[in-house]
Amino acid sequence: MGTYMDVHHGMKGITSQQLNQAHQADLAIEKEEGVHFEHAWADPESGTVYCLSTGPSPEAVQRVHERTGHAADEIHEVTLSV
Repeated sequence: MGTYMDVHHGMKGITSQQLNQAHQADLAIEKEEGVHFEHAWADPESGTVYCLSTGPSPEAVQRVHERTGHAADEIHEVTLSV
């Protein structure tokens, strides 16, 4: 099981309600891909959204995001943490 940080661009002006709705959509289907979305953060000014998840692969993370209508622009495996 890997840990992933994914990045979404182009979400300028996103509100906390919209971020929560997107996160809840991911949570609703995450188990189908063996993924768990831990947390999401956003910077409405730049339009950047970050999601932290665990799962079997970056492709599984992307499939969840694609199915919920907000594909990630980047997915990075986090292999080192403190």
